[in-house]
Amino acid sequence: MIRFTAGALSRGVLACALVASATLAAAQNNSPVGVWQTIDDHTGQAKAVVEIVEDGNGTLSGKIVKGLGENDKPERRCTACTDARKDQLIKGMTFITGMKQDGDEWQGGQILDPESGKLYKCKMHLEEGGQKLVVRGFIGVSLLGRSQTWIRQQ
Repeated sequence: MIRFTAGALSRGVLACALVASATLAAAQNNSPVGVWQTIDDHTGQAKAVVEIVEDGNGTLSGKIVKGLGENDKPERRCTACTDARKDQLIKGMTFITGMKQDGDEWQGGQILDPESGKLYKCKMHLEEGGQKLVVRGFIGVSLLGRSQTWIRQQ
């Protein structure tokens, strides 16, 4: 018969929890799912905090959690939007939709620029061990667009 002391049992449970946590963190670093700080590709300044989630069927979407710097105005609305998001609050708005994994990239979705109200095709990929996310919005072909590099938040 094997007997465990309370201390040995609690150390075993803690070790299992740490392994599960490390496994989850590694899995999250292989996916855009998580919280990101966006960096403006023109100014290099932090612009917003966004959260990317999986919708349950492998499709990713993203919403704006908080504006940063001059964008930190909770009352800001998407006055330039022409779809159902017209005049919606930007904070809490879903601005990335329909992203599906294709190899090392996620693509096939759309991204909204809340400043201009324009919708773009979107693709994204991870860099630096999942700590950076390169997001490209484009019209037609990927060459006609621009990219931003976002930084994973802990």
